[in-house]
Amino acid sequence: MRRTAFVCDEKYFWHDAGSNSLGLPSGGYIQPENAIENPESKRRIKNLLEASGLYDKLHIIKPYPAKEIELQYYHTVEHIKRVKELSKGSGGDCGELTIVGKGSFEIALLAAGGTITAVEAVTKEECDNAYALVRPPGHHAVADMGMGFCIFNNAVIATEYARRELGYERILIIDWDAHHGNGIEDAYYNDPNVLYISLHQEGLEAVGRGEIDHIGEGEGKGFTVNIPLYAGTGDAGYIYAMEQIVKPMTDNFKPQLIIISAGQDANFFDPLARMMLTTKGYRKMTKIMMELANVHCKGKLICTHEGGYSTSYVPFCTHAIIEELSGVTTDVGDPFIIGYEGTPYNVLYDHQKKRVDEIKAMHNL
Repeated sequence: MRRTAFVCDEKYFWHDAGSNSLGLPSGGYIQPENAIENPESKRRIKNLLEASGLYDKLHIIKPYPAKEIELQYYHTVEHIKRVKELSKGSGGDCGELTIVGKGSFEIALLAAGGTITAVEAVTKEECDNAYALVRPPGHHAVADMGMGFCIFNNAVIATEYARRELGYERILIIDWDAHHGNGIEDAYYNDPNVLYISLHQEGLEAVGRGEIDHIGEGEGKGFTVNIPLYAGTGDAGYIYAMEQIVKPMTDNFKPQLIIISAGQDANFFDPLARMMLTTKGYRKMTKIMMELANVHCKGKLICTHEGGYSTSYVPFCTHAIIEELSGVTTDVGDPFIIGYEGTPYNVLYDHQKKRVDEIKAMHNL
């Protein structure tokens, strides 16, 4: 059993992302409904942890809000000011249909701070690893505006905190959200000291980003690794990419700290992606990253929550991740696995293998 920190706050579930349908604003023939990025899938993660008894075996940490000066590690003063003003008023769009609700500024500060809190707990050896169940998510947010439900870039802010305040020099960010983390890539595209690896569905948001030949520029060339996987890729394809690309890239880079942008929207049932990951796939990916963390950085591994929109299935995927992090086994299985019967979720097809091998060759692995 490992000492795994769990960072969460009730306020995360109070961020109001407005009314939309699959991310589009209501109006015309689109009827209003709860935003696709709503509290339910995240709240149900915490509920399942409590119901299974796993919550009681975790090291519970209350997050503190990030300071505005810490937001400025990445974001412009103008973006921060705009979010603050929208939050004080009746809310509004801070970029690319990313809604700021009344009071969302303080909640977004708490989300960025929650990821920093997790980094501090791990780096100061208060715990072995950590899962920060934060909201709103962060990996799409760019320096001067929000994007894709993300107001501030939690992973980048926490990475910069680790570099500037804690003295870490080489940090790996692995992003397994089904959508490309364009905001993280922007932050480190010219930086050789942060290795950014993104596994995502080809062609999803952000459009035109995350292509295989987007590998960084200048001193950062080769330190951005994009793995756009074909729709329909499941456990076998993801694990092949992890073993053939993520593992050797990490071994070559030798990170001192690993941060996972943990978006569970590559799951089989997600409404915003068409991938086929199961709870077993997420568990195996977590195990691989823990093994790499043990080899290179004394187990220092932090997960910060990103996307995931199937309210029924995301909690089970995340529960499996946290079980693996903690080494605690509960009686929670995968009640939805019957839905996979007859599907090739654990088959590596030739075209999937060829895509991974192409990227592997590009990076001389």
